[in-house]
Amino acid sequence: MPRAFLDCASAAPLRPEVKATIAEWLELPQADPGRSYEEALIVRRAIESARDEVARLVHATSRQIVFTSSIAESVTTAVAAALRHGGRALVAPVERASVLESSARFGAIEPLEVDEHGRVSPGTLREALGEGSATLVCLQLANHETGTLVDVAPLIELAHASGALVHLDASVALGHLDLDVTALDADFTSLSAETIGAPMGVGAVAVRRGLRLSPLVVGGDQERARRGGLENVVGILGFGTAAGVLAAQSGQRLHDEARGAEALIERLEAGCATFLGVRGVGDPSAAGRVPHIRCFVVEGVEAEPVLLGLDRYGVSVHSGSACSSESLERSEVLAAMGVNEDHSLRVSVGWSTTVAEIDAFLDAFPRVLQELRDLR
Repeated sequence: MPRAFLDCASAAPLRPEVKATIAEWLELPQADPGRSYEEALIVRRAIESARDEVARLVHATSRQIVFTSSIAESVTTAVAAALRHGGRALVAPVERASVLESSARFGAIEPLEVDEHGRVSPGTLREALGEGSATLVCLQLANHETGTLVDVAPLIELAHASGALVHLDASVALGHLDLDVTALDADFTSLSAETIGAPMGVGAVAVRRGLRLSPLVVGGDQERARRGGLENVVGILGFGTAAGVLAAQSGQRLHDEARGAEALIERLEAGCATFLGVRGVGDPSAAGRVPHIRCFVVEGVEAEPVLLGLDRYGVSVHSGSACSSESLERSEVLAAMGVNEDHSLRVSVGWSTTVAEIDAFLDAFPRVLQELRDLR
C-alpha cells in the first residue's frame, strides 16, 4: 500500500518539472558561476533565470531576490541586517524558532501578545511601538503550525510610521497564496523552496528596493555581495522551476492548486468533526488561514504516540510540538494561543496530495485514537 504523505508544509514532494531540471543540470558543466569563461557563464545564466522566476512569483524585481540555504538562513540574515548595531525587536511568540532566536542573539526582544487565533492586533503593536524606539518588527503572513493568516498591511504601516524596519516570514504562504512583496512593502521577506515542490536546502530573502542587505555569510561577493559562498546551483534551479510552474499563465496553476488544497482540507475537517475529542486550532474560517494546513488538538492523548501510530498505518503527519527530528519540544506557538501544545497534530497537503491520502488518514486516525485510549 502506498503511504499517505500529509506533511507538505515541512517539505512537499519534488515536482516532475523540478526533477527534469535537476536531470538537465547533471548534463551541464560544473563551474563556478563567478568566473568569466563559457562554462561559468552557462551556470550564471541558469541561476539568473531561476532568480527571475522566483521574483515573478512574488511580484518583485530580480535584484531584490537573494538566495540562501534555507528559511532559517533567510530569517537570520534579515534579522542580523536589521539589528546589526543592536536594538529592540518586537516579536510575537508564535514566530518560528529562527526568528525568535536570531532576534535574541542580535538584539533585545520585546514580546507581542497574540489573540486566541495567534494574531497580533494593530492595537497591540501600536501600544508596543509607543513604549520605546523599536528597531525591528517581526511579522508572519501565515503561521507555520496553525496556518492562520494575518492581515499584515496595517501592521507594516504602523511599524514604518514609527521608523522601525519589518521582517516578514512569508514562507508558509509562498506558492499557496498570491504573494506580492512589493505591495506589502516589508523591508525583508523570507521565503523557502521545499514547501512548493522544490529541493530542500535553498531559500531566499526579498529585500525592499533601495535597502542594503549586509551579508551574514561572508567570504565572497556572491549574490551581489549580499551572501558569500558558492551558490547551491541545483537547489536554486529547482526553486526557479517550481516558481515558474506556479507563476505561469498569471498564476493559474497556483490558484488551481490552492482550490484543490482547500477542498482536501474541507474533506479532512468534515471527517475529523465526527471524531470524539478532536477539535481544530487556529482560525476556523477558510478565509482566515492558508488553504493547505489544518491543526488539531486531541483531548486525552499526547502527540508522540499518535504520530507513531499513524506512521504504523502508513500515514505521515506532523505535531505542532515537534521542533526537531531528535525530540518533541514545547510549541511556543500553541502555548501562546492558550492551547495544550502536547496534544496537537498538523496535517498539511501539497500539489501531489490525493483524496485517497486524506481518506487513509481519516481511516487510520480514529483507529489510533481508540487503541491509545484503550491502553489508558
